Amino acid sequence: MCGIWALFGSDECLSVQCTSAMKIAHRGPDAFRFENVNGFTNCCFGFHRLAIVDQLHGMQPLRVKKFPFLWLCFNGEIYNHQRLRKQFDFEHQTRMDGEIMLHLYDRFGIEKMASLLDGVFAFILLDTEKRRVFLGRDTYGVRPMFKLMTDNGFLAVCSEAKGLTQITHSMSSPAKIDPFPPGHFEEFDLKLTGKVESVKLDRFHSCTDEPKHALYDSVESLGSGFALETVKANIRSLFENAVRKRLMAHRRIGCLLSGGLDSSLVAATLVKLAKEAELGYPIQTFAIGAEDSPDILAARKVAEHIGSEHHEVNFTPEEGIQAVDVVIQHLESYDITTIRASVGMYLISKYIREKTDSVVIFSGEGSDELTQGYIYFHKAPSAQAAAEESVRLMKELYLFDVLRADRTTAAHGLELRVPFLDHRFSAYYLSLPEEMRVPKDGVEKFLLRDSFKGMNLIPDEILWRRKEAFSDGMTSMKKSWYSSLQDHIESEVTDSQMEKAKKLFPDNTPPTKEAFYFRQIFEKYYPERTQWTPHYWMPKWIKATDPSARTLSIYKPDKEQKNHSTSPVNCISATKPHV
Repeated sequence: MCGIWALFGSDECLSVQCTSAMKIAHRGPDAFRFENVNGFTNCCFGFHRLAIVDQLHGMQPLRVKKFPFLWLCFNGEIYNHQRLRKQFDFEHQTRMDGEIMLHLYDRFGIEKMASLLDGVFAFILLDTEKRRVFLGRDTYGVRPMFKLMTDNGFLAVCSEAKGLTQITHSMSSPAKIDPFPPGHFEEFDLKLTGKVESVKLDRFHSCTDEPKHALYDSVESLGSGFALETVKANIRSLFENAVRKRLMAHRRIGCLLSGGLDSSLVAATLVKLAKEAELGYPIQTFAIGAEDSPDILAARKVAEHIGSEHHEVNFTPEEGIQAVDVVIQHLESYDITTIRASVGMYLISKYIREKTDSVVIFSGEGSDELTQGYIYFHKAPSAQAAAEESVRLMKELYLFDVLRADRTTAAHGLELRVPFLDHRFSAYYLSLPEEMRVPKDGVEKFLLRDSFKGMNLIPDEILWRRKEAFSDGMTSMKKSWYSSLQDHIESEVTDSQMEKAKKLFPDNTPPTKEAFYFRQIFEKYYPERTQWTPHYWMPKWIKATDPSARTLSIYKPDKEQKNHSTSPVNCISATKPHV
């Protein structure tokens, strides 16, 4: 996890522009470099480093003796870099995983290079010999990247939009700043003046296709056909492989653990594989909540079962309310459920940075989208409709849950790893017959749960535990984070303000007082940047005015059940995930 920043054809003195690069310093607290490009005085790179792989040679922009004309600034991890190096007999100068990109580009060109990368990444690649600039981003946009482009060819790129908002340029109107589309690469012609012209923007991978790098994967050959036992065995094999490859790190690894299905499967598999790999330290797991919250209790059971070094972080609604402002500043979003769920993740990341030495953090993001885990999937009119909705959610992850997970961890210099969004695993799951993936017997994620049944990886009551709404799972049984937040906002936003909402915010007008409250804070930091959140996250097929599961008639919070049951029929998922 790092922060990347670059300018091509700057209209302003670079010493003035480079102050904007410091706005993403939190992404890389270990080192910083600012470097002009030889021969192009108005082109430069800025890089904030979090040292994870090759602590000696990991600074960027990366350049090696074999390719003096190539400059690489990249944020991410390439999990198959050693395998590709052996496959194509590349001679590496460093142990840095990103170096493989230079060799692949030189031999195969940009499109094949990008398609062979198994990992998460956002990159800026400069070829001064061919005078080309390339941008690219991983399939799900796990690593962020924003682009500013002016009409006269000035290009600015940054991991987060906040590093571009104060960039000066010769246009009289504000330049558009947009997230770079996941799964795409873009090629620019670099003029002698340093300005650029876009030549090509193309997709190199889609989430529904098996990735090209599967040919060089370490996982053993999968069983063929869709017999249930074969499918379940393949799911287990691919998921374990997804976790194993993510052990690549020279810094301590930990895991967020909410006590829900997804984070519990990740944590249990991580602990198991860490022991096999003899990492030399116990895996730390982290849960956040009030003392009596369902999440805290469930996470404690999982931690005891898997033998992790467990940490519990106390959380009060008051602390959450105080954190909302800084959370929105980091998120660069005004989406209701994204902000709600980000507060807890921001606070637990703060604890991890300040109180422990874990830096690489595993999490269960992406599972609900991939495995149809949201409660509203019970209302899907058909298996085909459910499958199409799942793909839509996967394609929008970079706007919502992946954005939340990246910004809240990056705010404290942590690196996030998300095995459920492994290319090979997710492509296989999405290729399964539509009928296999829908909720079954009133249980969402039935196939995923059933795949790990009888493995004793996690306790049965957790394997079949319904997922709490974030607000009910993380905070006190007496009063939820959701309720406390609504009470606070009621005192902050008046009815008369809501009457003016349409006039104040004509685009994506806030539908509730909470949305109005969040939007006001967003506009304070990012005026006229409404397009960064193209629409609010809302459940489908249900008449809903709020994204929270607790507002839906088909949701029943855990505390209303007289007894916890390990029976599948009683498992109901939340609409949105929690930490």
